[in-house]
Amino acid sequence: MTDFWLSCGHHFLDRDKNGGYVVTDDFLKLYMARPELDPPPDACPAERNLYASFLADPRRPVAASDITTILDSDARENWRMLIAFRDHLLRHKTLEAAYLDLIRRGVGETPPLFINQLVHAILRNALDSVTDARVLRASELFFRTQRVTLHEGSLIAADDETTAGSNKLPVSPLVSMLGLPVDAEIDVVNDDNVRTYWGRSDRFDMALNLTGGRDGVTALAKAMELWIAHLLGLAVTIEPLTELRDAPVSWYVGLDANATQICDALWNGEEVDNNKTAQVVSLFRLSFSDGHLMLDRVKGEPVYLMLAMTPNGLIYMKPQNLVTGLPLKHMELVS
Repeated sequence: MTDFWLSCGHHFLDRDKNGGYVVTDDFLKLYMARPELDPPPDACPAERNLYASFLADPRRPVAASDITTILDSDARENWRMLIAFRDHLLRHKTLEAAYLDLIRRGVGETPPLFINQLVHAILRNALDSVTDARVLRASELFFRTQRVTLHEGSLIAADDETTAGSNKLPVSPLVSMLGLPVDAEIDVVNDDNVRTYWGRSDRFDMALNLTGGRDGVTALAKAMELWIAHLLGLAVTIEPLTELRDAPVSWYVGLDANATQICDALWNGEEVDNNKTAQVVSLFRLSFSDGHLMLDRVKGEPVYLMLAMTPNGLIYMKPQNLVTGLPLKHMELVS
């Protein structure tokens, strides 16, 4: 099987008997490669000592005093967030369980960067047997911001960080460690180049056609099916729609903040202007294989999903909504 997404660090993770990713010391040490935590030449002894001790034993208890004695305020805050996140991971048997607990209770002060890294790794596990690179590229929407442009009548989504150039820090420390090129040429995934995805997956330099009726939205639908199956153990079918007219909507899920606002307005009977409707990127219909798992009042009814972009053409997908937003009985029992 062709490997992909080395930058998520999946080679440093183990699997439990149920296939979930188990945190290892080597995986925890990857966070030390982040530039925010690498002590600068003028770092104080407390910061250097904490860094060295973490590398020696990334599971060691870290007292509040170990952090408060660091002189640099930014370094103190970075260490406080890292240790809180490390402790959360270690309280759970798998990354999947840690993620589910985090999004169900509320992410609190957990940095979005850490959430995206969790999603990146968990998706790598969920998609391990996927052979269609289009599904992998579509899955990048789950953890990387996309910039949408209209090109020759097609809606094209490209990685925002890649298109912005080299001024931003890499999302994963492994990106730097792997020696990936700083500047990349963007290609739209098509039949001729789709095979090249495997060798360039960590560059995030392939764009996706999200025009209704094209294979990009079909691939995104498949990625969402696999995400739900992996995290919740539920079989669902997700079908892309080109339009939704006069259909009774019993339940909906916004796949991002903008889509949720639009769905809420429609649900409440409010008028949605053309500027808002122009932000809608994709619509989907989700059906459960086992309708008995659904809330009684919507049993047997489809769930509609909406993906939208911001007014300036950015997609900030929230894959956690696919876990917390479905009309399931006893959500707490699903893990």
